Amino acid sequence: MNRFEWISAGDLATAARAGSATVADAMLTASGQPGTNAVILKGGGIDLLDLMKEGLLNPRRIVNLRAIPELRRIVEEPGGALRIGSMVTLTQLAEHPRVRAQYTALAQGAGQSASPQIRHVATIAGNLLQRPRCWYFRSLHHHCLRKGGEACFAFAGENQYHAIFGHNGCAIVHPSTAATALVAFDAKAELVSSQGGKRVVALETFFVTPDKDIARENDLKPGEILTSVILPPSRSGVRSSYLRQGEQDSFDWPIADVAVVVGMDPQGICSEASVVLGAAAPVPYRARGAESALIGKRISEDTARGAASAAIAGAAPLSKNAYKLPVFEALVRRTILSAAGQA
Repeated sequence: MNRFEWISAGDLATAARAGSATVADAMLTASGQPGTNAVILKGGGIDLLDLMKEGLLNPRRIVNLRAIPELRRIVEEPGGALRIGSMVTLTQLAEHPRVRAQYTALAQGAGQSASPQIRHVATIAGNLLQRPRCWYFRSLHHHCLRKGGEACFAFAGENQYHAIFGHNGCAIVHPSTAATALVAFDAKAELVSSQGGKRVVALETFFVTPDKDIARENDLKPGEILTSVILPPSRSGVRSSYLRQGEQDSFDWPIADVAVVVGMDPQGICSEASVVLGAAAPVPYRARGAESALIGKRISEDTARGAASAAIAGAAPLSKNAYKLPVFEALVRRTILSAAGQA
């Protein structure tokens, strides 16, 4: 591993100025040579260290954000929104009383990510902004489309863990489990630039598909820092659940995960629904067909089964991942029933 400069920033302005590039910009150039830019350390550095060990990233400077206190807090905003600082760990999220009570799917998703040791250091920003785990992308010897190459090797290769939706040129799946639940809650991301400008964007639109930008998974700009994730105020009658399926009982990334948020009126009819699939597409996949199958109906085993079938409509599995279809169908059905209190 090469030498690099370490900066522990005490405020956002210093951090944004010192960390000039996103990890995507700092990675392999079109010529296949490691980049040498300054990058932001988004938490425990797990993904950053992996990229450096894999020879895909060679930063000249790493900027640490842990000394900025406001980024390590969970704060209730006026009006009831919940602001989660970007350096809040997955363990903090999983154990926070209000998150557990009112945003249950997020607490469950954070609490089931990786291993207990990793959850104690991994942050919400690091989880959201980690780069894909596709083995071709992570290989120094495969110059794929996402790294400026000419082909996605997964389409004709080992694609058993890859996308079944939206693989327009690139078959990665989004690696963040927290994103699955956050998109279901219509969460927003707050981004601050080195010039002090601030923008707030819906996470659902913050993540970008390969047909919009083949080289990036999100709309983070050079010189920007993800400072907070903002959850909307909780509402009466809204319940949620998150379930994942891995290979055996492993701490690895899931082969499928699902977050469901449902709102029930006083008569027990579903008045609103969000159904989001993780490990299914290059971005957290909003199953709008499943949502439509729930709204206006009383949730039952039959209703959940119909919504689960609608969730996988239009899927285009690759040569080795069609097994994901029945896995997702079962997982969507179970998560809907769990969110509705019928599991």
